[in-house]
Amino acid sequence: MKPEDILDIPAKVLDQSQREFYFENGYLLLENYVPDEWIQRLRTTTEKVVDDSRDVNKSDAVWDLEPGHSKASPRLRRLTSPNDYDPVYWEYASSNVLADLLEDLVGPDIKFHHSKLNFKWARGGEEVKWHQDIQFWPHTNYSPLTIGTYLYDCDEDQGPLMVMPKSHNEDLFDQYNSEGRWVGQVNPEGQVVLQKREAAVLPGPAGSLTIHNCRMLHASKKNQSDTGRPLLLNVYASADAMPYTPVPTPSRYYQAIIRGKPARWAHHDPRPCQIPPDWSAGYSSIFSLQQQEEAG
Repeated sequence: MKPEDILDIPAKVLDQSQREFYFENGYLLLENYVPDEWIQRLRTTTEKVVDDSRDVNKSDAVWDLEPGHSKASPRLRRLTSPNDYDPVYWEYASSNVLADLLEDLVGPDIKFHHSKLNFKWARGGEEVKWHQDIQFWPHTNYSPLTIGTYLYDCDEDQGPLMVMPKSHNEDLFDQYNSEGRWVGQVNPEGQVVLQKREAAVLPGPAGSLTIHNCRMLHASKKNQSDTGRPLLLNVYASADAMPYTPVPTPSRYYQAIIRGKPARWAHHDPRPCQIPPDWSAGYSSIFSLQQQEEAG
């Protein structure tokens, strides 16, 4: 659906001004949005995930480990597809808490794309460099968005999400380097451009949501605090957004309709989108790509 068509549908949970802000600026921060009962359930489940990671000694398709990870001192960078790992995550991802909100931003027919649970451990949890999501998983249109859930309070020194307002309506950046290798971030020429721009930083208390469009330039700094920062991320799209390439992080819920009905026609946005490498043989994470732990 086009933004103007979505805005013509009466809002379900957001103010009309919030919807207009999202489409104009490409992001939203909704503080204290998720009920406390859900946050407690997600915290308990995430504590179990961290405990499970103690028995993992190398990164694989499920676990992405930070250098220095050990049984005694776990430093998990990412749990891939948490919705597949524990049913609590999928119950939340497909709940009315998020579906009502999504209706206001992608329309009445909504499908799930993928999920990840990112961690920034205390005292140095890794940065995520400036990038755009849609080049990782291009679609026929640009309705896909990511909802991030802060499970604990996230202050500015913990590495919250940063965005470049309105960048979602500009040309997409190249995420290959000069040698033609996929690096999962804006290439050096683009980095020079970004140095002249001002970012919006999105900290928030536990239960807050960050929402950013798939074209949005975004990043996060290292966690310099004494408190870790897990961030649960779920990606959705309008049902009429069809993927061009295999999903980097497969899930049993891939393309599941969480509200409404499947599309019979694809909506095509005329703006071009860069195509990533072939992910069908496997994918690790944006961390290992950006830290040059593997070749893209």
